[in-house]
Amino acid sequence: MLIHGAIGDAYGAGFEFAPMEKIKRYNTVSCYEQHPIFPEIQGKYTDDTQMSIAIAELLVSDAEWTPENIADKFVECFKRDPRRGYAKRFYQFLTEIKDGAELLQKIYPKSERNGAAMRAYPLGILQDELEIKTKCRMQAGITHQTEKAMRAAEAMALTSHFFIHKKGQKDDLLAYLSDIQQYKWNVGWDGEVGVDAIQTVEAVLTVLEQETTLTNMLKRSVNFGGDVDTVASLALAIGSLMPSVENNLPEWLYDDLETGGYGRDYIRSLDERLNASIR
Repeated sequence: MLIHGAIGDAYGAGFEFAPMEKIKRYNTVSCYEQHPIFPEIQGKYTDDTQMSIAIAELLVSDAEWTPENIADKFVECFKRDPRRGYAKRFYQFLTEIKDGAELLQKIYPKSERNGAAMRAYPLGILQDELEIKTKCRMQAGITHQTEKAMRAAEAMALTSHFFIHKKGQKDDLLAYLSDIQQYKWNVGWDGEVGVDAIQTVEAVLTVLEQETTLTNMLKRSVNFGGDVDTVASLALAIGSLMPSVENNLPEWLYDDLETGGYGRDYIRSLDERLNASIR
């Protein structure tokens, strides 16, 4: 699932907060477009995938799941491979701190944005739903210690869990989330998606419910406009787990995704480790 999350992220990054004219003209799934602000990241994933990698690496390690270990992993992944896509102030913050302890000491974690939700889906490999919720809220609380942001992160982790562990059919998903979270998610999202955590999750759930191929999921995610790399990353990561969804993505999306130290091959190897650790 990480490789598909990275593809959605990298493709969506070319349309992040872009004018609708660009989206209508170029959202044809024919190439990785240039990012509107950072053209150098064309074909590269952003903070969405880097932080998902951090969560995945911690899950497959022997390290204890603690706030400091989670924060250490976030800082480690950024320091070894600095990349654009983070909010400007958070990017600067990550360049200035040295470790997770300093992150926890200095951050003001009261955001209701979608940063905790975008990285939560690897937690779906866990077997126990209470463990998922506990660990999800802990990772969310590092940067987004608000009820909206933590609920949204839970929803993405539980959605991937639902399909990984074959809890039901696609039509059963919303009832499952409602039962576990005691919260009713709305689908039928239409219009631009902001960085708000609830908006993002409702846009992702709309795509998952209404589309039946990965290519259509990718196009639909971008067509919303706004923070489309996050929507596309989550939709493709989770959509790739759904047995009823056809993977008809063109090969160039895989072939042209960045290589290098933490690129395509590394992500695939981490996916294999995640799959081997499903429990």
